[in-house]
Amino acid sequence: MQSLSDSGAKDQAADRPLIAEFRAATKRYGTVLAADALSFGIGKGEFLSFLGPSGCGKTTALRMLAGFETPTSGEVYLDGERVTDVPAYRRPVNMVFQHYALFPHMTVAENISYGLMQRRPRADRADVARKVDRALDMVRLSGFGPRRIWEMSGGQQQRVALARAIVNEPKVLLLDEPLAALDRKLRREMQIELKTMQQDLGITFVFVTHDQSEALSMADSLAVFNNGRIAQIGTPSDIYAHPKTRFVADFVGSSNVLPPAMTQTLGGPAKWSSLRPEALRPAPFGPITGTVTALRYLGAGNRVTVSTQGQDIAALLPIGTPAPDIGDALTLTFDPAALHVMDDA
Repeated sequence: MQSLSDSGAKDQAADRPLIAEFRAATKRYGTVLAADALSFGIGKGEFLSFLGPSGCGKTTALRMLAGFETPTSGEVYLDGERVTDVPAYRRPVNMVFQHYALFPHMTVAENISYGLMQRRPRADRADVARKVDRALDMVRLSGFGPRRIWEMSGGQQQRVALARAIVNEPKVLLLDEPLAALDRKLRREMQIELKTMQQDLGITFVFVTHDQSEALSMADSLAVFNNGRIAQIGTPSDIYAHPKTRFVADFVGSSNVLPPAMTQTLGGPAKWSSLRPEALRPAPFGPITGTVTALRYLGAGNRVTVSTQGQDIAALLPIGTPAPDIGDALTLTFDPAALHVMDDA
């Protein structure tokens, strides 16, 4: 993703031609500012995730790209053309909704072919059937065309919704929290399938989620939203390792967000900093010594909380590391490079 704003982010798609752009796109609902002068570009073939808490503006941005919302001011471009006022049905995009929006009285094949059959001049039925079969094959539902929607499981219905979206061969596929209704195991399986499908198709995916692990594991690029603005854009690894603000450090993954005085104590400048729990390890000597106040078993390790200098510090101890007891004194150390100083004043 390429930033066109003053957010300070690196150009993540400098080597990709842009498929979409927001140019100072702002959306107001009365006195509520839902999106505040969004300016960034999306590269062709990119898997971009809009990540943020509820009400942060990520879905509003997606809807402006889809054509369901018109910016109060600013512009939206798709494939080099201004589409700010172009209705949704005339844009080269398709959308997959959280609740699928499938027609229960139609078969799987009829649901998938619905958009193709609405085109004028009317498409050849044999050609439509071939496209439907190919879409079903892509989502691993070959032979399911005659089934009714109510005969399908939740995961299968999600695949039908995906097939209906990709059968129209959109330039951009928009996904609004499409996995939110699935159970944990199926959600993880669909994450892998979505990423594989995107790589096979080469279509640009824009994926909205509030689930940080989902965004980190699937996306090529992240746009972290907060209060209608993009707090940071970049690759998942860059945002995780180098959050620019306290909000990003606290929202993306788990982090110890340390005030300036504590940062100085640990050898850094008098600025806010981020120190990830997995960077800390027990040691005979180290810069952090405190009392264990909490211990949680997480399967892959133990998360321990140490209170020191009025600050709670979390550390992730891998399996095999002896777990302390609550009330024990514990000393922690870390690689100085793991202490990341942020832009916050």
